[in-house]
Amino acid sequence: MVKRVLLGILVLSVLVSGKEFKSEEKVQEKLEPAVVELYPLKQGGKYGYIDRNCNFVINPQFDSAGGFHEGLADVKIGDKYGYIDKSGKIVINPQFDSAERFSEGLAMVVIADKDDFKYGYIDKSGKYVIKPQFDMAGDFSEGLADVRIGHKYGYIDRRGKIVINPQFDYAERFSEGIAVVFFCEKCPLYGKYGYIDKSGEFVINPQFDFALPFSEGLAVVTIGEKWGYIDKRGEFVINPQFDMIRNFSEGLAAVGIGPIIGGKRGYIDKRGKIVINPQFDFAGDFSEGLAVVKIGKKWGYIDKSGEFVINPQFDRAERFSEGLASVKIGDRETYIDKTGRDICGSGNK
Repeated sequence: MVKRVLLGILVLSVLVSGKEFKSEEKVQEKLEPAVVELYPLKQGGKYGYIDRNCNFVINPQFDSAGGFHEGLADVKIGDKYGYIDKSGKIVINPQFDSAERFSEGLAMVVIADKDDFKYGYIDKSGKYVIKPQFDMAGDFSEGLADVRIGHKYGYIDRRGKIVINPQFDYAERFSEGIAVVFFCEKCPLYGKYGYIDKSGEFVINPQFDFALPFSEGLAVVTIGEKWGYIDKRGEFVINPQFDMIRNFSEGLAAVGIGPIIGGKRGYIDKRGKIVINPQFDFAGDFSEGLAVVKIGKKWGYIDKSGEFVINPQFDRAERFSEGLASVKIGDRETYIDKTGRDICGSGNK
């Protein structure tokens, strides 16, 4: 799957490095509510989809498989991506070099163009609504999508019309009505992050060394080497003091004290008070009342009091969604419920 990378090494240090970061991104995706929930699972080198009892509803046959969103899931067969429905029927033939989940009725897809790639958008019939033409593109959020033309980022609407001219050196999705952008007059030394509204006007002037989209009314920003949180007026609610932090989720945010490697993570509330002492080697977002954390080489789950609900025992773990979480035990992938019960037992190999 295409994963866009924020400018510079700094973004890797705020969240987590390497595989942990990609895993955590995957964790953030919430499967679409439906009568029957389906979950991607790998068996025998191929991906299929199981129900909550670990019965394969769609047999393993894909080389990769994403979660269902808006009724469809992106799958890979060979070196091409397409989409299936919940019966397992291929509704959009594999033809894309990369494909993202559906968002607001459209999905971003990628087509190889000579030595380059072009990004466009399809609807649920597989028809191009916006032909591949961009050098980079993100999912639609709040009616707009960030795109790159040449070296500059701007925004388009669902018809493909440019509504904010490409002028930024980096741009993120809209969240809570505003979007974080990177503006660099004399790169790479003098670039700063700020926030724009949907007219493209700055509502918080570029002044931060790094910034993330708003979540629960606050946004992560850095000044120098320290991280804090601002409100939508651009004023600090929690002063820069942490060495790494994440967005707020369910009222709490993971923060780090100490170096990226070897530092410890805990949690703060929206007043900036530490409510769970830094003690973890990794700390994820809260989801459905639990957060995935890592101690040493093992992953487990804590509640909002910081107590382990599921002890560290997994070799990989992702956040809960619809009551289940994807985990890895040795080489075996499976799902657990909130009691820590392996819903597949030892049956999945």
